[in-house]
Amino acid sequence: MLEFILKAKIHRCYVTEDHLDYEGSITIGQELLQATGIKPLEKVEIYNVTNGNRFSTYVIKGKPEGKEIIINGAAAHLASKGDILIIAAYCLADSTETDKIQPRKITVTDQNNNFK
Repeated sequence: MLEFILKAKIHRCYVTEDHLDYEGSITIGQELLQATGIKPLEKVEIYNVTNGNRFSTYVIKGKPEGKEIIINGAAAHLASKGDILIIAAYCLADSTETDKIQPRKITVTDQNNNFK
């Protein structure tokens, strides 16, 4: 049996911009992508800590050495500049291998300037 398992998480990051007039997605700075292993075009779940909204979208790679979080398109109705988010990526794994998966998680502080 296959199960959805957490693969990576960016915890408590700040939305740095929102662009309503865009085709959609979330732009994530490359420094944050590299730290978690989340890939461009990968599906992610977004949990808005500020207002409780939840949605899914795909990732667009941001600037090199970037830490930006930009909400694009219709999702900009669900998250705005300054909101705090949790971004989670999941993978499908065989139930016999789920105990071996070690999610890559970072907690962001100082409005995306630092993470651990």
